[in-house]
Amino acid sequence: MTTTKRTFLKTLTGAAVALGIAAVAPFNVSAAEKPETVTVDYAYYNPVALLLKKKGWLEEEFAKDDIDVRWLLSLGSNKALEFLNGGSADFASTAGSAAVVGRANGIPIKAVYVYSKPEWTALVTKPDSGIETVADLKGKSVAVTRGTDPHIFLLRALAAEGLSESDIKTVLLQHPDGYLALEKGQVDAWAGLDPHMAKAELESGAKLFFRAPDLNTYGILNVREAFADEHPDLVTRVLRIYERTRRYALEHPEELREVLVEAARLTDEVADKQLSERTDITNPVIGAEHRTTFLETAKVLQGIGVLKPEVNVEQVVDDLIDSSFIVNLAAK
Repeated sequence: MTTTKRTFLKTLTGAAVALGIAAVAPFNVSAAEKPETVTVDYAYYNPVALLLKKKGWLEEEFAKDDIDVRWLLSLGSNKALEFLNGGSADFASTAGSAAVVGRANGIPIKAVYVYSKPEWTALVTKPDSGIETVADLKGKSVAVTRGTDPHIFLLRALAAEGLSESDIKTVLLQHPDGYLALEKGQVDAWAGLDPHMAKAELESGAKLFFRAPDLNTYGILNVREAFADEHPDLVTRVLRIYERTRRYALEHPEELREVLVEAARLTDEVADKQLSERTDITNPVIGAEHRTTFLETAKVLQGIGVLKPEVNVEQVVDDLIDSSFIVNLAAK
């Protein structure tokens, strides 16, 4: 078994224009079937969730049913998947590639909403490191968060140069710690993630030496499959409030920036770089374009040994994506 494999194995864009939130009637949840709590994650790489948490609109929505809302901080897609797999979160935000790998490895989730189209990852180094290309990483130490989009981005970048994870010295750290390790000179490079990557760029002069926007997969809101099966009405209600927040964010970009600055302790300049240059929140509908991206990513991951050869990647992607909730919301 290769190092890469061993470490990993432990329709409908048009509906977006129809999405409306004001006319959606309240749902009735019977006391016999309603959960006591709905648990949702928030993450610095999901600014819409940060704004949603601050506004308290989910709490308002579910107060009528005596359902509490609990928030969990995801520091990376790997943590979000852990929360979903363990049942400690009902909804959690990941990169699309991480959701595909999670589903392929047996985590029962559904991808139901797109919270962003980002360029949130690149390969980063210090200006004086001597690293100019991906090939220069051979034998070097690289900080990375296992099972996240930056990790998969790194693997794909290495594979394109005929290298693998065994050709570098992987240092496993969560995203904020990877940034600090690079800043302190404890690693040669880092598979970065915004907003920490933007902060490194602006505040310590870090260099993004390899960028490939098309290798960044979408920001996806996932739901536990069991929760979706048992409470489809609640899934739709959560997405309705997400939609309210996304639309508000588009109309009030300064407030979105402020909440990111406050939550992640950033400067306005750093937050502006992340939100204005590398985050697109204009289309929430998950559909055909996402299936194509996920499938292409899955085939590459299978080719480099991240996914087992026997995995039916088309089936995995089809089982992962569920556009019915957002399409039904658009039809309301």
